[in-house]
Amino acid sequence: MTHGATVDILERLIAFDTTTHLSNIEMADWCRAHLEACGASVRQDWSLAGDKVNLFATFGEGEGGLCLSGHMDVVSVEGQAWSSDPFRAEVRNGKLYGRGACDMKGFVASMLARAPALGQRKGGKPVHMALTYDEEQVCRGVPFLIEDLRRAGIKPSGCVVGEPTSMRLVTGHKGGRVYRAHITGASAHSSLAPHAVNAIETAARLATFISDLAAREARSGARATGFDVPHATISCNLIEGGSGPNIVPLNCSFLFDMRVLPGTSADVLFNEIETFVHTVLIPQSRRGTLQADIRFESLGDVPALDEAPDSDIHRAVQALYPGHPAKVAFGTEAGFFQRYGVPSVVIGPGSIEQAHKPDEFVPLVELSECDRMLTQLIARFDAHG
Repeated sequence: MTHGATVDILERLIAFDTTTHLSNIEMADWCRAHLEACGASVRQDWSLAGDKVNLFATFGEGEGGLCLSGHMDVVSVEGQAWSSDPFRAEVRNGKLYGRGACDMKGFVASMLARAPALGQRKGGKPVHMALTYDEEQVCRGVPFLIEDLRRAGIKPSGCVVGEPTSMRLVTGHKGGRVYRAHITGASAHSSLAPHAVNAIETAARLATFISDLAAREARSGARATGFDVPHATISCNLIEGGSGPNIVPLNCSFLFDMRVLPGTSADVLFNEIETFVHTVLIPQSRRGTLQADIRFESLGDVPALDEAPDSDIHRAVQALYPGHPAKVAFGTEAGFFQRYGVPSVVIGPGSIEQAHKPDEFVPLVELSECDRMLTQLIARFDAHG
């Protein structure tokens, strides 16, 4: 299919409101029907609640092959001021606007536009297309897709994840974890504060310790070249607690985010946090009959993507884009495929600077470039992959 077909498909995809708190089934059904009509065999696996679904389509037969991967969900437009309807694609001045245009329905449209030609292809290695749910929620969907592939004995030889990189090859990214810290104190009227344990103040001490860890990493932690922030980062990003202005708070919780370099373990930093909690904070918070407590809830774990310059997929994409590959701080599903044993890279149309913002857009010229890349990559992978 042509660049025009990619735009047509993208306009259709943007019209599906796949904000992460909503179901993606309507979009998934449309994609599945399109892929099956072009001759693909399609696997589906469902979320535990049954309201989300992953798709994995295959053209051709045999082992290995190339996998093209994208997510179907988008972030919310709530509170954003858009110049046009975010769920109705609009082309202005060489750019296509709409929620998900660059993150990452543009790449999904480009790969779906390859389906008719793939269905008519004779021979060649398999070409797989993975479409996942809830990537924007710490990649909740892709582990289930990969587990389904593991059970089925399907393992592509290489994977391209089409996150927006302005069509620059990305071969490495940090790993990420998100935790919620739950702090339980002992409540009382604020006039009796010495007889209580203030959950917010305890949370503040923990957040300060985390901030100190982050400062240490920035000052003297491990370094990796190629990243704009070349060390691990930790930040506290969302907090809630308390029930009134004259009540010592019983509860407080906050989220913190960790980004670690490829080849390093987030466990090291998290273990330091747990040690501080159990050896300092909890003993100091428990006085007499006041049994304060702190516990952690894991909300997501995104593995890092490490460079694999000797892999077929790296060589194939690098041959098309011979410049120096980039590394990025944000996480993608590529780390999950790599952990499964599938060498992976990240490249796609649109800029991460536009992702999640009002008036999100993808340049039409980059959609055309993505079309060209995927067509050439499929041919090159057939010949050399």
